[in-house]
Amino acid sequence: MELYPKMIVDALATVTYAGTKKNLIESEMLADQPTVVPLNPSEEGKKWKVGIVLLFPRDTDPFLKSTVKAAEAAIHYHCGKDIEVEIQTEFKSAPRPTDDKLLPQVKNIIAVSSGKGGVGKSTVSANLAIALARLGYKVGLLDTDIFGPSMPKMFNVEDARPYAVEKDGRQLIAPIEQYGVKLLSIGFFVNKDTATLWRGGMATSALKQLLADADWGELDYFILDTPPGTSDIHLTLLQTLAITGAIIVSTPQNVALADARKGIDMYQNEKVNVPILGLVENMAWFTPAELPANKYYIFGKDGAKNLAAEVGVPLLAQIPLVQSICENGDKGTPAALDSDSITGLKFIDLAQAVVTVVNRRNKEQGATQRVTVNG
Repeated sequence: MELYPKMIVDALATVTYAGTKKNLIESEMLADQPTVVPLNPSEEGKKWKVGIVLLFPRDTDPFLKSTVKAAEAAIHYHCGKDIEVEIQTEFKSAPRPTDDKLLPQVKNIIAVSSGKGGVGKSTVSANLAIALARLGYKVGLLDTDIFGPSMPKMFNVEDARPYAVEKDGRQLIAPIEQYGVKLLSIGFFVNKDTATLWRGGMATSALKQLLADADWGELDYFILDTPPGTSDIHLTLLQTLAITGAIIVSTPQNVALADARKGIDMYQNEKVNVPILGLVENMAWFTPAELPANKYYIFGKDGAKNLAAEVGVPLLAQIPLVQSICENGDKGTPAALDSDSITGLKFIDLAQAVVTVVNRRNKEQGATQRVTVNG
C-alpha cells in the first residue's frame, strides 16, 4: 500500500486537542508537511516511516503527552499499524527564528560548504535539495559559485533562461523549477564555455542580485551551494542573510579534513557565530556496481566521522562513492531522484537528518544575526 502525506493529515484531523476542543488540523498544530519515507522501497510490502512536527502553545502544555500519544495512535489506526512514527514538538512561545527581512517567506537558510574543492559539495547540495523536495518541503537552491557554476548541468537545465515577473511593482527574476526545486545560478546568464573574468566586486554584486531581485517566494529550506574555501562570496552571504546553519562536506582523507576544520572555524568565529548543523562525509567508501556489498576505503576510513565527534557536531551522513553518482550528475539526473538506489536512500536519510537538526537548532537557539565585519 502506498502512503501519502495527505493520508497522515487526514488521520490527524480525527484527533481532538483538549486545549481548543478542535482537531489538530483545525487548531493549526501541524507545523510542517508530514514526511513519508519508505524504509524498504525495493521490497514487497513496503514499510513506512512518518515524521510530523506538532506545534503546542507552550512547553508546559498539560495536554502535550496525551496529544502526542493520540496522534501516533490515529496514524497507526487509519494508515497502518506497522508504520514507524516519529513525532517532534515545537512551541509557539519560542517561535522559529526568522531574522531575515530580505527573504521574509523563507523559514530556513542552509549553507553547504567545504574547505576545499573536489569533495563533492555541489553533488551533496543538489541531492539534498531534491531529497528535501521529495519529502514534501518547499525548497530553493542558489548556486553561489559565481566562477564555477555547476547546478544548471546537474539539474539538466543548461539551456534554460530565467525570465522576469512583475511582483508588487518590481521586476523580479523567476527561478527555474526542476525536480521540485526552485533554482538560480549565474550559469543561466553567462556563456557556459567562457571563463567568467570578474573582479570580486562584480561577483558579489551579481550574487546579491540573485538573492534580492529573485522571486523565491515561500520556502521551507533555502540551500546555498557555496564555493570552496573562504572568500568574498562567503562574507557577502554572511553579511546579507541570517543563515540558519551550515553543513560542512568533506572526504575522509586528512588533507580534506584539514580544510574542513577551516570551514568550521569560519562559521564558528565569534564575529560570525553561525551554527554548524553537522558534517557530511562524502566518498566515504567505494562500492563497485558488480559487488554492491563490498566497501573499499580508498580515501581513508571514518575521517569526517571522527572529526564530527572531535568538534562536537552531528555526522549527518556517510555517502559512498559509486560510479552512478558521477554519471547521474553529468546526465542531470541526481541520485536522489532514484529512491531504490543505495545512494538515493542515503540522500533521503541525509534530508531527514537535516530536518531533525534544523528543528532542534530552531527550538534551542535564537535567530542568527547578519555579520558585521570591518576591514
